[in-house]
Amino acid sequence: MNRKMKTLVRLVVALVFGVMLVSGCSKPAINTNTGGAPAKGAIVIQSALADNEDASIAGKTAAEALKKAMGDTAAKVVLVTDCFDDKGLKTKVVKAVTSVFSKDIVIGFSGYGAFTQARAEDLDTVCVLGIGGDGIDVQTAFVKDMGAKGLSFETDKDKLTKALGDGARKLAGQFTKRADSKLLIAIPDAHSPKNQLFMDGLQDVVGKDFPITGGSISKNDGETFLHYKGQLHSDSAIGIMLSGDFKVALAGRQAKTNDAVIATAKDGAAEALKKLDAKPIAMIAFDCAGRKGKLDELGDELKAFQSVTGKDITLFGSYCAGEFGPADVTEKKPGVLSSGMGWHAMITFIGR
Repeated sequence: MNRKMKTLVRLVVALVFGVMLVSGCSKPAINTNTGGAPAKGAIVIQSALADNEDASIAGKTAAEALKKAMGDTAAKVVLVTDCFDDKGLKTKVVKAVTSVFSKDIVIGFSGYGAFTQARAEDLDTVCVLGIGGDGIDVQTAFVKDMGAKGLSFETDKDKLTKALGDGARKLAGQFTKRADSKLLIAIPDAHSPKNQLFMDGLQDVVGKDFPITGGSISKNDGETFLHYKGQLHSDSAIGIMLSGDFKVALAGRQAKTNDAVIATAKDGAAEALKKLDAKPIAMIAFDCAGRKGKLDELGDELKAFQSVTGKDITLFGSYCAGEFGPADVTEKKPGVLSSGMGWHAMITFIGR
């Protein structure tokens, strides 16, 4: 299938996905540490993107560009999202990235495309985010075989609720929540509206007021994989807990038309940046594939983000099958900071 035909197929899938979006385990206690914050140190967050029909070339090009951007700072985690068609190609991406970075710090997921400051792409794309420096602590966690595979939200809701809730509680329970813990990034195999069931489990452990962002992996047949330390998995979830001497601010916006996608990207980024009340280091966005499918031009949403951020801070964005973060005002629940939603752009700024 040539690149033009692949693009058409992806657009149809994204539109169909967008239309489909609708709105008894004991609770584990999260590890806690009330000690003081670490001494102020550098925080380095960088991203890179590469697109190539050869998955190995795309993966290695993105990873090498990220390593160069990180400079002398060692990455503590490398988050990878790819948009390739099958498990074999995704395996090549993982092998390529782990030829540049240790597999012990590489985790990632299948998406519908991605963007950085450079550009937005969908097909045959690898996008990577690196986080390092003495001023930020990184914990990663993984849970596999949650038991949700094959269960339908419509006919198996009780079983699905238990499987995803248990999986989320197990994931969140692996983290040590410190006095300076600021953000949980969660990426499960749980597309919208299943993602709210996963969010409920996370919040059972970390609380409803703790900042959580993230997104659900691609739901396309043959593409529903995430990876942890070099191995691909389905029916699983990964997470990143960030702690240290920095601030975070989140905002979420919903849209279902071209003009609204562009306008809400700008409005959501402006809200989050205003709430940050600090100099931004990076913006991380988990965006809906349905929103992407409504764009007349793929890069227009990125331009809207950049009208707020400028082009000097790091951007890492991915198109997902359901998003975690603050619900838009019409969907917001009292006392709840983050929800599992669809049709949203979930925007997080990190700064100090």
